[in-house]
Amino acid sequence: MAQAAQAPGTRGPRPARTPSTPDVFDERTHRIAHWMLPLVAGLVYGYWVAALDRDAGPITGGNVLLGIVSALAFMILHLAVGAVAPRLRTESRALLWAAFAGIAFGFLYSQNGGTVVRATGLSLLVAVGVLATVFYWRRTHEDAEGRRTGRVA
Repeated sequence: MAQAAQAPGTRGPRPARTPSTPDVFDERTHRIAHWMLPLVAGLVYGYWVAALDRDAGPITGGNVLLGIVSALAFMILHLAVGAVAPRLRTESRALLWAAFAGIAFGFLYSQNGGTVVRATGLSLLVAVGVLATVFYWRRTHEDAEGRRTGRVA
């Protein structure tokens, strides 16, 4: 049986869209990554702070203590931001992650011996970059995940 051709300028039926990309990892892998990312990032951050504070001199107890405290503070704040952020709207979530990244970078840069003005300026640049990235990522993914239902775009 012959089918009729579509009229020019009209569209056929839209193909069914899946709500999101299929996940290749199981729930256990996500749980492990949820705890390992802040742990590993915190250890790297603490080591970096301690290394910058050492300034090519001998390792002291103060360097080690500063590194441990910095690592713990980074891990705790990363977990707190990660727990609070999913409950926030896109704009607030992006602002929270930007503040976290800007403060973390600013403290790290200040250990390098730079001026307060330069550390503030560079941390603001990092914060603006994180703000734009998180905002863009959430806006482009929330429609596909169905999280913006009922809101006017």
